Amino acid sequence: MNTTVTVNFGSIGALKNAVDDLLGVGIPQEKFYVIKDEKQIKVITPEVSEPEIRELLGRHSPLS
Repeated sequence: MNTTVTVNFGSIGALKNAVDDLLGVGIPQEKFYVIKDEKQIKVITPEVSEPEIRELLGRHSPLS
């Protein structure tokens, strides 16, 4: 079963770095969505991978 991890960032720079990390670990672009105006990323991932995705995105000081 899949889940969606939604994270908000305080800056476009942090958002871009998070995107670079997602791509760097092999997450396909079609599995995440970037909402630049809201500085938000939504990642569709299997439930078993959710902790790893949250840890990866947490490296960039998310707001939520």
